[in-house]
Amino acid sequence: MPGSEPGGAPAAAAELRVGRRTHPLTGVVQGGLWAGAAVVGLGASFLQGDRWEGVPWWVAVLAVVGGGLVVGELAGLVSWWFTRFVVDDEELRIDSGVLTRRSRRAAFERIQSVDVAEPLLARVVGLAEVRVDLAGGDESRLVVRLLPLAEARDVRRLLLRRAHGAQGDGPDDALPDHDGGELITRVPPERTLLGALLSLDLLAAVAALVAILLAALGFGAPLVVLGGVLPALSWAAQVVARRVVAEWGFVLWRTPHGLRIERGLLSLTAQTIPYARVQGVAVVEPVLWRRLGWCRLEVDVAGRAGSDDGDLDTTLLPIADRALAAALVAELVQDAGPDDEVVTVRASRRSWPFAPVGWRFRSLSLGRRRASSTTGWLHRRTSHAPHAKVQSFALRQGPLQRLRDLATVELHTPDGPVDVDVHHVDAAQARGVVLRAVDVARDERAQTATVGSASAGRVLGAGVDGADEVP
Repeated sequence: MPGSEPGGAPAAAAELRVGRRTHPLTGVVQGGLWAGAAVVGLGASFLQGDRWEGVPWWVAVLAVVGGGLVVGELAGLVSWWFTRFVVDDEELRIDSGVLTRRSRRAAFERIQSVDVAEPLLARVVGLAEVRVDLAGGDESRLVVRLLPLAEARDVRRLLLRRAHGAQGDGPDDALPDHDGGELITRVPPERTLLGALLSLDLLAAVAALVAILLAALGFGAPLVVLGGVLPALSWAAQVVARRVVAEWGFVLWRTPHGLRIERGLLSLTAQTIPYARVQGVAVVEPVLWRRLGWCRLEVDVAGRAGSDDGDLDTTLLPIADRALAAALVAELVQDAGPDDEVVTVRASRRSWPFAPVGWRFRSLSLGRRRASSTTGWLHRRTSHAPHAKVQSFALRQGPLQRLRDLATVELHTPDGPVDVDVHHVDAAQARGVVLRAVDVARDERAQTATVGSASAGRVLGAGVDGADEVP
């Protein structure tokens, strides 16, 4: 495989052009996951009363476990046998399917990022998967699973080289693991745990647990404890475990291609967020975190909506100090500076019936290069989006808003955690803000297009004139 021995990379690249299967243990690992699902399904059926008459319970349990394992492993091995991946000079292709063949293809120019992840079962046997994020489309991720970790990293390097226009296969041309990355920050495990314990989700679960216990004691209904306490405890445990396990050892790097994230306790995950795909950034400040000067950064990434990792794919930094958060926001969503003319509108005092407390904390600001909105008291969220990335604008008035001469302003960005809008502002102000936002966004997109065309012209000119450097 690439990089396994001197001179081995070209031969391995030639093998990838023809197509090859992944590691044989892929079928075992995938079969183990399916076997677990089969055992759970058969076990649930058994517990619901679907039992075999005259068969001892332990025989039935062995049959359920053994049958699930056999079915799952066979399915995994068959799926692995009929799956091949190809890396030629033009695209990455994954062919799969037994009865119905399926071929997923990704041209190199559509590749946005390539990452290596180590799911728990794969990590146990020293394997990893290569995740390829693409530009646009409903299915914007291809996964090559599973390869030995060193080979997965070599495939990642090869795909990145092809995505950036290089055709050589020599090991000397391979990209380093972090693409020349600069360490930005590490989140200590103790801060991750403390942040989870101080989250509003956990506080809500604890409040629900206390309410259930008080209701059970007050009404003398012990069955309420069994029916309510266990789900509340499970909810609380999931809140802490999910965040701690997923965000353990969180490291943020700055690379030439984007911000690179590494995280995970049981399963190790690495992902790269290209700068060009950042559509907006949200700063989240729960009320208890604000006392400690902490916040959470979430990001809108083009093509990431609806991914398998859910909201974890949108986490840029799980816990950050305000200074670091402000620096990252300024890097990803730039503004003109302190002398920039900023227009700010706030929710009208007439909107108090809609939000008796929250109306005081709603605002929208328009700078020259970005729009920002703030909402929330217990869970404050400040969203930033560059004008050039805003897709459309809306001014909405419901029947009750019209009675109080109010309106809602919305600046639409791709699906994700960033929502740049403000509810229940004065209707006349709302119309003025929308018109200004349209004008600013038009000017910003035109300036961005002009700068991009000039940069392309300089690159083409350098190539024609044979210059060594591009100015």
